[in-house]
Amino acid sequence: MFNLYNYSAVNKRKTWFLMTGFFIFIILVGYIFAQAMEAPGILPAAVIFSILLNFISYWYSDKIVLSMSGAKEVDKNNGRELYRLVENLCITAGLPLPKIYIIEDSAPNAFATGRDPQHAAIALTSGILGKLEKTELEGVIAHELSHIGNRDILISTIATVLVGIVVLLADWFRRWSFFGGRRSNDDNNNNQLGVIMLVLAIIFSILAPIFAQLLQLAVSRKREFAADADAALLTRYPEGLARALEKISADREPLEAANRATAHMYIVSPFKGKEEKNQVSWFAKMWMTHPPVAERIAKLRGN
Repeated sequence: MFNLYNYSAVNKRKTWFLMTGFFIFIILVGYIFAQAMEAPGILPAAVIFSILLNFISYWYSDKIVLSMSGAKEVDKNNGRELYRLVENLCITAGLPLPKIYIIEDSAPNAFATGRDPQHAAIALTSGILGKLEKTELEGVIAHELSHIGNRDILISTIATVLVGIVVLLADWFRRWSFFGGRRSNDDNNNNQLGVIMLVLAIIFSILAPIFAQLLQLAVSRKREFAADADAALLTRYPEGLARALEKISADREPLEAANRATAHMYIVSPFKGKEEKNQVSWFAKMWMTHPPVAERIAKLRGN
């Protein structure tokens, strides 16, 4: 039977399957570009570069995101009620208490960040604190704690870096093609193979960034469904999160603190649009950072 109790596990398996495909994809793109450019060193250089960027993102991405959002830390002295709410949920989930931040913005929203449960933070807008009831706010916090417990931020960071690597490889190849291209070769067989690899590389330079972006978005959407399911199990009250999602998606206040780089981190996309509708085409879903809110609510309510 397919329900909240097995939905989280199913989505975790799907996410790791997508991430494995992501790594294979970037190796394939690097190999084709390396062959077309007669530069075997491109592939290991791309892998090493991606590892380096992942290392930097792993250690500093949370600080960068919180700074970009204008978040201010609160504690039990200046945010006693919120602090106790988060603390109680952490005890239930068996997680260490994350740092808690407030973003002064009237739009209701929230996100989690941090490299692991021991170095995590959750940020909530002042709008979400003022517009949600306690059970709804518990659902939102449980959702963000689920992201922390599942190490979704690490997966998201890796996916973002891999997309950047693919885009850089494609850009380098197009510049190389424009300023000289492949060296001539007198061997006919090698020439034929070279032409084939060059054509493949040109096709990949156009399509690879698109496919990489789609894979990243697919991972992001799966993570949201899994966090919803885990949050419902944590609070044992799926309706709280369902009502919170309804209120957040229906709110018309623009989220000033959000931008394209951080939009995928929020519990509901800060750029509200088609995802709020009940019916969204499969093509439109492919380009969304979040699953349609109506679908998330329906799953929480068992519809």
